[in-house]
Amino acid sequence: MSNSVDRREFLKKALIAGTAVPAFASVLPLESLAAAPKSKSPNEKLNLATIGVADRAYANITGTKSENFVALCDIDAQRLEKASKEFPKADTYDDYRKALDREDLDGVLVSTPDHMHAPATAMALRKGLPVYCEKPLTHSVYEARVLTDLAAKAGVPTQMGNQIHASDNYRKVVEMVQSGVIGPVRRVHVWVGGGVRIEGKRSKENHPPAYVNYDQWIGPAPFRPYNETSFHFNWRYWWDFGNGQLGDFGCHYMDLPFWALKLKYPKTVVGVGEKGHGGENDCPSFMRVDYEFAERDDLPPVHMTWYHGGWKPKGAEIYEKNSAVLFEGDDGRLLADYGTNKVFMEAGKEARTVEPYLTRPQSHHIEWLDAIRNGTPTGSHFGYAGPLTETVLLGNVSYRVG
Repeated sequence: MSNSVDRREFLKKALIAGTAVPAFASVLPLESLAAAPKSKSPNEKLNLATIGVADRAYANITGTKSENFVALCDIDAQRLEKASKEFPKADTYDDYRKALDREDLDGVLVSTPDHMHAPATAMALRKGLPVYCEKPLTHSVYEARVLTDLAAKAGVPTQMGNQIHASDNYRKVVEMVQSGVIGPVRRVHVWVGGGVRIEGKRSKENHPPAYVNYDQWIGPAPFRPYNETSFHFNWRYWWDFGNGQLGDFGCHYMDLPFWALKLKYPKTVVGVGEKGHGGENDCPSFMRVDYEFAERDDLPPVHMTWYHGGWKPKGAEIYEKNSAVLFEGDDGRLLADYGTNKVFMEAGKEARTVEPYLTRPQSHHIEWLDAIRNGTPTGSHFGYAGPLTETVLLGNVSYRVG
């Protein structure tokens, strides 16, 4: 069980526990920020590099394949070979630093395990390159603060890969909440079904396959022998590399209340969890995190609770949603997920129609590409995504430091 402590105390404990300031601090590039690349004409394709080529990386490549991929980077030669067949003119690398040393890049996609987000993204930003980085933005609270600051200094287009941020439904929900359809909101519940998807014991430690550059994969994380149980995909359930279910989905689902209620940093965070499933992974299979946010201008304080692994708020079964966000306002409740929303008004109250006022980008990826070309804003730029990621990851800090 974790006791309630304020954010400053969290960071102090996290530093002692080694969870807030990882080895990343020792590998930050120290060169001065370079000038941003010159903008291209709207009709000219952008030269992109991708760090990572499979799984989420491939989804990000697909979202930007209208452009010219000149550099493909992955530590897995088999995955790299497959990707190079689709982009035969692109150069291939197993070291992101060499890929980022190119002089012809207009933007970089970072789709690595969590522990490599910050080193690669920091290097790109220091070179003045626009970056699209998968969620969560970073592996730790400290790294999120560093990247937020670096992005502000670089002044280049950035976007975190919580792609639902660009959806019409999320924007409708934000418009309804901010327009006061359900009145002032003081309570939010966020739940995500499922949990850690690894069961049983760890496999035997072994030598990495010949086609894997394991040293590059480990990067700044504490060295451990290769083990397939903590490698491709499964890395997300081990603290050295990932952030569990909270890190995996928090930046998607908590994005909605964070945006709609104009949240920033929480006052207090209390995280509790259980392992379950008999697995030897680090991250909890079940978790509840309570966040308390202070008043913001004319907005009331907010108590937001996160649940995963099957834990849900009391009475959630009536909503028949495996994963959802529930806003509780003075005049009603608003239930939403990625694609739907429903309003439940209090007796005597009536929901009103809200005229759309937020922009509707063609897609999350295209919004970033447009920003590179035209200087238009992105919705999940690092100035927004950094504090969101910090908030999400403080739940893990609370759980871990106890």
